[in-house]
Amino acid sequence: MHLPKMHISRVFQIYGIMASVLMILLIIVYWDNVGTAHLYLHTAISKIQATHLRSMTKLNHDQLNSKKTVEERMPSSEADIQNDLELTYVENKNRYQGEGESHEMEQTFNAISVPSLEKFQGFNLGINAPKSKSELEWIQNERKQKIKDVCADSSIMFSGKNRSFEDIPNNELNHLIVDDRHGIIYCFVPKVACSNWKRIMIVLSARITKQGTPYHDPLEIPMGVVHSLPNHYTLYNFRKRYGEFSKHVMNIKLKKYTKFLFVREPFVRLISAFRNKFEKKNQFFYHAYARGMLKLYANYSDPPPSVDEAFSAGIKPTFSNFIQYLLDSGMKDRPFDDHWRQIHRLCHPCQINYDFIGKLESLDEDASYLLKLLNVEKLVQFPPSLQNRTDSNWEEDWFSKIPLAWRKKLYELYKHDFLVFGYPKPTNLLSD
Repeated sequence: MHLPKMHISRVFQIYGIMASVLMILLIIVYWDNVGTAHLYLHTAISKIQATHLRSMTKLNHDQLNSKKTVEERMPSSEADIQNDLELTYVENKNRYQGEGESHEMEQTFNAISVPSLEKFQGFNLGINAPKSKSELEWIQNERKQKIKDVCADSSIMFSGKNRSFEDIPNNELNHLIVDDRHGIIYCFVPKVACSNWKRIMIVLSARITKQGTPYHDPLEIPMGVVHSLPNHYTLYNFRKRYGEFSKHVMNIKLKKYTKFLFVREPFVRLISAFRNKFEKKNQFFYHAYARGMLKLYANYSDPPPSVDEAFSAGIKPTFSNFIQYLLDSGMKDRPFDDHWRQIHRLCHPCQINYDFIGKLESLDEDASYLLKLLNVEKLVQFPPSLQNRTDSNWEEDWFSKIPLAWRKKLYELYKHDFLVFGYPKPTNLLSD
């Protein structure tokens, strides 16, 4: 059966129209999903991949000789990638202008804004991708080298820096917890995940039991048990056990055991300490510190005797009161409470050669890596991070009401923690 020629022609017309419509729809969908950003993203991402491991021939003399920390050198942050995007934009613009392209091409470049990472959230740029073993080793080497450099720099001086380990008083060694079963020494720093690391040490040492059975789950250990110092065997205890030979035994174990600590940006650690000890009910800290702050800095001649009464009346020290107290105590060289004492005074990094330096800012990653290095990852897992952790982005808000002169003095009190542990100077808080 043969169709009339006119009918065949109409069929082809319909198919042609349908094909055209389909093509238009595909173009619209593609442009909606990708758009001009795709053109720019392809160029920018290619440039990022090429520039992440920059050729040594492109590095100038200052870059080769600068002593930047690994966090500043590795292009793994959004800021680094944004800089590369901007560099790509400028280089391409200059290239087109240099090659004598038309005025229209220059106008096109000027009309296109530098792409922001916020527009590319649907793409995986690898910012939060897990680091390889070699990257983690590199980070550790950088952190340890930073400590060595500061400790060896004669132009940097702070209390206790140049004394020998033998000269450290025994009562300054009570933050170094020892696990003889696995050959581990941990220096705990309050407000740097120390509760969970103490839990880990209790599980590993098996010294503390519940009804005769050692704890296996860190989260089952009550906080009262966790923070009871007699439940932890520290270098401080060596004096009682080994007498005059205690420092000799300490030195042997410090050489043979794996030593680690976790640190935190100093100003953020202060915010965390204030939130935990003065914004929550804590009778010890209220009686020992808050009442004095209220008398000296808040015009309360006779603050309530108990924290319950004070909170009921809405009486609490402010963050400004806390900073005033720190500055006054620092000027008079009064010893700080452990929760805001400088980390280098708690853990003696110039006398003890730590094998691992973790940071709260990369806690989950560092904790997982450390447990593998210790070969205990099958025995215990680091508990999940708390959701109410003090965020480093809060610094400007918390310090907004603190006078600039105070902030500068506070930095001088904690400057050596910034230097020793590789934290950048908080210039945004120290300038007008």
